[in-house]
Amino acid sequence: MYYKFSGITQKLAGSSPSTAYAPQGLKPVIPAESSSMIFATPTKVVSEAKPVVEYLGTNKVPDLQRIFQKPDGIPIHLKRGYPDRLLYRTTMALTIGGALYCLVALYMAAQPRNK
Repeated sequence: MYYKFSGITQKLAGSSPSTAYAPQGLKPVIPAESSSMIFATPTKVVSEAKPVVEYLGTNKVPDLQRIFQKPDGIPIHLKRGYPDRLLYRTTMALTIGGALYCLVALYMAAQPRNK
């Protein structure tokens, strides 16, 4: 069952799906013309003499899908080899170092000062 807020009783009231999704009679606006695809915009103006269109770059998604979907037992955050291992180990070292620094700072803050 669908519900909408009733302005008269100030409570939820049952309604049809169309009025629940478009309250107060507002209907979704349908665009008059479809928008152009922004990711396939050519980088250069196409001349009539040269019918080949050069795009912003090659599509790397299929290659990355092949790498990341391979069932080789390697965690997803280490699939791309040495750079991923370097980033992972650096992040772990900084995390452990930060935790140790926090513990040392808490220990120093807990000690009374000598006057």
